[in-house]
Amino acid sequence: MKKQKKTAASSLSSTDSILESISDGVFTVDQDWRITSFNRAASKITGIPREEAMGRFCSDVFRSSMCEADCALRKTLRSGKPAIGRSCYIIDSNGRRIPISVSTAVLKDGQGRIAGGAETFRDLTELEELRQELKVRSHVGNLVSLSPVMQKVFEVIPAVAASPSTVLILGETGTGKELVARTIHELSPRKDGPFTAVNCGALPDALLESELFGYKAGAFTGANRDKPGRFALAKGGTLFLDEIGEVSPALQVKLLRVLQDRVYEPLGSVRSEKADVRVIAATNRDLSGLVKKGLFREDLYYRINVVRLELPPLRKRKEDIPSLAEHFITRFNRLQEKAVQGLTSDALSLLMAHDWPGNIRELENAVERAFILCSKGSIGVCHLPEELTVRYCDSTMPSSMRSARDTLEALTIRKALERNKGSRIAAARELGIHKSTLFRKIRKLGVSRAGKEGPSQKRKE
Repeated sequence: MKKQKKTAASSLSSTDSILESISDGVFTVDQDWRITSFNRAASKITGIPREEAMGRFCSDVFRSSMCEADCALRKTLRSGKPAIGRSCYIIDSNGRRIPISVSTAVLKDGQGRIAGGAETFRDLTELEELRQELKVRSHVGNLVSLSPVMQKVFEVIPAVAASPSTVLILGETGTGKELVARTIHELSPRKDGPFTAVNCGALPDALLESELFGYKAGAFTGANRDKPGRFALAKGGTLFLDEIGEVSPALQVKLLRVLQDRVYEPLGSVRSEKADVRVIAATNRDLSGLVKKGLFREDLYYRINVVRLELPPLRKRKEDIPSLAEHFITRFNRLQEKAVQGLTSDALSLLMAHDWPGNIRELENAVERAFILCSKGSIGVCHLPEELTVRYCDSTMPSSMRSARDTLEALTIRKALERNKGSRIAAARELGIHKSTLFRKIRKLGVSRAGKEGPSQKRKE
């Protein structure tokens, strides 16, 4: 009998030693919700000494966000099912809010009856700080990106916003040039002024001139009253001239005068007016090439090219596709009052394999189209636009999921090889995999160095 007691005491001591050695907080409660054990890590995380915690109600010790109506331990004792990794926060002894993850279990006595509950909790403060640091690094205003290429743009935007200089934003159609311009405006000293945008390629030359500079009554037939132009409407703020490469040489001369002298004349006016605006211009065209061809004034080019930002196309920042798609799903859920949960892995793989000639705008349109066909659950391949799926889902495609994924992976590798002129080392670097991994996949999938599938691609399952 004495030997059994000694063994039990030794086992209890061993359990206590284990609990004291782990870094997660552990405590137990009886059926009255009073704390019956409280390990060293629990005391360290909460800032409450063990002797003060013992015998107290757990809600008085932790003051957790889930203590009242959403107690994980209470749900576990009612259902008998453990909770794993529930996120919440507690208030420590100094009144600080500590993020934690919680796991719970039922405690039973020797006869199998419920004697109370046990809970482990992990301090997520450091993880949350890292998450916030990453969020700060990946956000500038309304811009979000994890791409190293975009990070370089993010680094200079605050300094660009603080300066009064004219900015030129270059990038393909749909890369978000206007969003960058708005971000610069919102971070600038002119943020309380208006942000006015004009698409220079959407209007004929005569209409564009009156749209920019305005006109006086009687300036032309039908001009019955004065109309202020965009330069006047943007007073004290920012004027965004989108697609400035489409402006005619005649109108380029007038824009040059505004940028040089900060004055302009409305149509039909004999008096100059001051242009109190900051100009941000954007184009998807090669302005330096247009200058060489004599289609764009060299002096205007150098006037708008004081600060230049170049936005990469989406195909060069594919790591942003999942977060961008998630952003659009969240927005369309809110606008259309739906509860679409996200993308299936196959649908996301398809998005990652596409080259996105329309860039972010094309991705947004693809997600919006998927919302028409998908009212609940997750967006699958069948919900995506036909131009994305037809090349992968024709009648010759193998029916098994494994073969479909192999085909998609082969296409991704082939495209990477084509972009890198057949260099497998450069393609592996772009895809973010080791070169030996790429060589193995090339052999397995039958992708030639020129980027075309070989006969082995059409293998039997």
